[in-house]
Amino acid sequence: MEKKQFQAESKRLLEMMINSIYTQKEIFLRELISNASDAIDKIYYRALTDKNLVFDKDNYFIKIVPDKQNRVLTISDTGIGMTSEELENHLGVIAKSGSLAFKSENAAQEGHNIIGQFGVGFYSAFMVADVVTVISKALGSDTAYKWESTGAEGYTIEPCEKDEVGTDVFLKIKENTEDESYDEYLEEYRLRSIIKKYSDFIRYPIKMDVTGRRPKEGSDSEFEDYTEEQLINSMVPIWRKNKSELTAEDYEKFYAEKHYGFDKPLKHIHISADGAVVYQAILFIPENIPFDYYSKEFEKGLELYANGVLIMNKCADLLPDYFSFVKGMVDSESLSLNISREMLQHDRQLKLIAKNIESKIKSQLLGMLKDERDKYDTFYTSFGRQLKFGVYSDYGTHKEVLQDLIMFYSSKEKKQVTLDEYVSRMPEEQKYIYYATGESNERIEKLPQTELVADKGYEILYFTDDIDEFAIKMLMKYKDKEFRSVSSGDLGIEADDSQKESEASSNENKELFDYMKELLSGKVTSVKASKRLKTHPVCLSTEGEVTIEMEKVLNAMPNNPNVKADKVLEINTNHAVYQSLKHAFDSDKEKLNLYTNLLYSQALLIEGLPIQDPVEFTNDICKIMV
Repeated sequence: MEKKQFQAESKRLLEMMINSIYTQKEIFLRELISNASDAIDKIYYRALTDKNLVFDKDNYFIKIVPDKQNRVLTISDTGIGMTSEELENHLGVIAKSGSLAFKSENAAQEGHNIIGQFGVGFYSAFMVADVVTVISKALGSDTAYKWESTGAEGYTIEPCEKDEVGTDVFLKIKENTEDESYDEYLEEYRLRSIIKKYSDFIRYPIKMDVTGRRPKEGSDSEFEDYTEEQLINSMVPIWRKNKSELTAEDYEKFYAEKHYGFDKPLKHIHISADGAVVYQAILFIPENIPFDYYSKEFEKGLELYANGVLIMNKCADLLPDYFSFVKGMVDSESLSLNISREMLQHDRQLKLIAKNIESKIKSQLLGMLKDERDKYDTFYTSFGRQLKFGVYSDYGTHKEVLQDLIMFYSSKEKKQVTLDEYVSRMPEEQKYIYYATGESNERIEKLPQTELVADKGYEILYFTDDIDEFAIKMLMKYKDKEFRSVSSGDLGIEADDSQKESEASSNENKELFDYMKELLSGKVTSVKASKRLKTHPVCLSTEGEVTIEMEKVLNAMPNNPNVKADKVLEINTNHAVYQSLKHAFDSDKEKLNLYTNLLYSQALLIEGLPIQDPVEFTNDICKIMV
């Protein structure tokens, strides 16, 4: 029998594909099952126009048969089969898809959902098999044909015997090597696992004879092995069911079965889109943060299916980073896939799906924020930090999307509040949205810098995450209200009598403050009378864009850029300490030096900044005690 040669281009493509296109060898079973499903689809569509052909779904299935002894894996279907010419055209020319041609020829038919539009999936079988044999009998034909190949060397086609219409693919599984174990593709449990992973939602039954063990009849102590045919796949995916048919428990069960998390999801989003792009999706907002969420090992992305066949475990392009906590899947028949079916072409359909998903997630979160605040608070505790990262990242490109979702602890409400809630409560005369930074709400509450703003009755947002101030700097304003730190030089609050007195004191004691500034040269940019302090003697404020909290965060980074905020030492001129400073300036410069260093160290401690010389600080304290 004459061996036919693949076309030169096909031969090179086959060699390349076997060695590099597919990332995992197990993919071969997905491809062959998809081809088998296509073959059954073709009979179904033929029956729509052929009155003499009756499609009884019970008669159509896919059968997987592992034969360990002979190292042969068989994939059989009861589909439309292939003639000799079709075997030549579809299997002799790599990348020519019979499914694609069928779809083109029957373009007028609606509802076509042919999976195998990719052309080369069949040849993935050579990754695990030394010899591939295909025996097929076409619908309406009296003769069956056998196609056989050992790979790039070529193939043969000859007539053979087959009773029923359909196709049998026989894979002579390779022998094990030092690097690869091919035995696994003959093991029942491994085949079941691959089918459940990739082909669970193929619409036709996938059957396999499964071995079990049971007590012998009439005996409680003796057991026997038995074999029975079992259905391996689920066939109808949850996302193709009507939402009205499903309960919250159904979605929770799906979440658990897909191993999206050990928690229960806070919310689910079921999408059925039928517009410019057709797809179904089920998305979940988890309750708890994954243990590796902020590590480099964490991978974002949704499971991606094409017509019920799993294409990618993690399609990162479907989720923006700031919504990377979302779990779930997308199934579409509109996506363009490359020849290996594992990589997407970055086309318009994918971008449309991603944009729609982003909108749906935001809408769900806003709805939860409005109607289920307790749930949103739980969600925000886990993932609020990621939303704030989203505001800051990409130079604030996404701030409009996220600004209504972020929350901060409120000095008045004693709980997390949104920016919209804050602004809605602002007195008419209040110019800015005020915030204070610190390691905890308790520490912020005691900051001297909050005194003036709090005394005015204005609400203060507490920033305790290291990302908070960076995000707000990128946001700049919300509903035309600028953000202003309680430590900033200008609080936008009109001076009262005590503040005017402080300003006068600052002018009167310019020499004192200049002396202290000189003494603290390189540590502060100026020393001045405070307009914000009421009861505390001293505090630090900042000038410029870099605040003290930003300095701490930036300098904690591995590269340690040694960023310094422009610090201002503010003195409360209504405090008794100020009188001591004045007296020392007039009569005892050595004591003034001691007081100045102590006040500066005290201001550093209040801010949570390290003291450069703790020994000197303790010695200074001892000096004022004797």
